Amino acid sequence: MSLLRSAFSIPRRAAAYSTKKGVPPPAEGFMEGVADSAFIKNTREQALNNPELASIKNSETKKLNLFQSVNEALSTALESDPKAVVFGEDVAFGGVFRCTMGLAEKHGKHRVFNTPLVEQGIAGFAIGMAAVGHTPIAEIQFADYVFPAFDQIVNEAAKYRYRSGNEFNVGGLTIRMPSMAVGHGGHYHSQSPEAYFAHTPGVKVVIPRSPIQTKGLLLASIRDKNPVIFMEPKILYRAAVEQVPVEDYTLPLEKAEILTEGKSDITIVGWGSQLYVLESAIKMAKAQIPGLSVELIDLRTIYPWDSETVCKSVNKTGRLLIAHEAPQTGGFAGEIAATVQDKCFLRLESPIARVCGWDVPFPLVFEKFYVPSAIRCFDAIMKSLKY
Repeated sequence: MSLLRSAFSIPRRAAAYSTKKGVPPPAEGFMEGVADSAFIKNTREQALNNPELASIKNSETKKLNLFQSVNEALSTALESDPKAVVFGEDVAFGGVFRCTMGLAEKHGKHRVFNTPLVEQGIAGFAIGMAAVGHTPIAEIQFADYVFPAFDQIVNEAAKYRYRSGNEFNVGGLTIRMPSMAVGHGGHYHSQSPEAYFAHTPGVKVVIPRSPIQTKGLLLASIRDKNPVIFMEPKILYRAAVEQVPVEDYTLPLEKAEILTEGKSDITIVGWGSQLYVLESAIKMAKAQIPGLSVELIDLRTIYPWDSETVCKSVNKTGRLLIAHEAPQTGGFAGEIAATVQDKCFLRLESPIARVCGWDVPFPLVFEKFYVPSAIRCFDAIMKSLKY
């Protein structure tokens, strides 16, 4: 408890979503500090020092950023599965973020092709292909534009297996979409709609944090026997480079990853780009409280989520903070909080904390005030420890 008696003042600086003064941000945004994160694997040894990659421990690696890792995974899927196809708005040209660059030339225009600007049609076409045994990998250009396809995903794809008594399914379906804040996207290019789909039994929802994770989780999503919504934090597309294994590999869905192990003080849960904000907030808290023990968990699969790993951690630390960019009301942090309260009530030392986007449309000029910044997360950590 002596650790908790240190000063609770707010540091003067925190990580920001900006580039150097006077330099306009790139189209996919810029997130400071990601390239220097402890979670980014800069060497082959670091990349392969992972029990989840034991089957490819002798693989070579190559430098890829996140959008290149998406491209690599899609190319691998097309090579290994003759029934796989990639389609969406502008994907034959490489897509808005260049994730499908070169795939049409490499694999053929009959397997990588453009669609009209109609998200409901993209989803419906993908469901039809999956229903007859293909492996459709559809792209929605921005997660904000998925809502016209909502009925197809929620009422058709998610229920296809159940309503037929498992006689038919669309398990080969994967729908990719860039999501989350980008630094300048405003309310139509910045949203995080994961909670809408996490309310839908029959689909899985996955959000990666880095190039290595992206390749493994995307390939696992494509090969999973259930429809999967794969949300890519677009601000991370070019934020950092990792040594990504060259070989074909998958990472487990429905399994969270403990990024930093802690013993006694607080558990923190996040996903996607928010993890780097939380990393900064934890550094700030540790500067105020030397010796602070924090367990940071990347949920990775939002639905079905790994409640076992989270609850085991909270039973150890007695405190929980969850952070995400989506609005707080109805956000997935509420589901996590309710489950932990039910499973870990007698071990809790403080109220479960949520640091989320505000309950307003995603703003343009006020984005820095909207997103859960390192300062807001730091404040919540200190408040929980002080309780």
